[in-house]
Amino acid sequence: MKTVYDFQVKKTDGSMQPLDLYAGKPLLIVNTASKCGLAPQFKGLQELYEKYHEDGFEVLGFPCDQFNNQEYDNIEETTQFCQLNYGVSFPMFAKIKVNGDEADPLFRYLTQQQKGLLGKQIKWNFTKFLINEKGEVIERYAPTTEPQKIEEDIRSILEKTKTR
Repeated sequence: MKTVYDFQVKKTDGSMQPLDLYAGKPLLIVNTASKCGLAPQFKGLQELYEKYHEDGFEVLGFPCDQFNNQEYDNIEETTQFCQLNYGVSFPMFAKIKVNGDEADPLFRYLTQQQKGLLGKQIKWNFTKFLINEKGEVIERYAPTTEPQKIEEDIRSILEKTKTR
């Protein structure tokens, strides 16, 4: 059986990074968009990252331009925007597609593992997937779900990780 850790993703410099670098760590994987009305969620995502990073938790951001062209063309503009406006220090990756024939394999896998309210397809920016320490997709959150609403689930995973 595949897990999230079996995938490779493209970094902002174009090189590939295996997700097994995060093996054993809970993850929150998010498709982001800098110009989206939900962009203030970057602040909440960063707060979760800062609060739980020392416990092994990671947030991984994947800029996406598929929904009303709400992402910068240049990835450097995206990362600068996120850092300057929201203090983002969690890993951000290259811009991807999350739906359709050109969807990134990781997001194809994520949507197969956890359907949304209206089916498998991602409907908007800031869809979030919570991954446990085994690399299994355990929850999918709607774009409008504020990051702080996920905190209890993150704490629960971290507690289970500590007892193993």
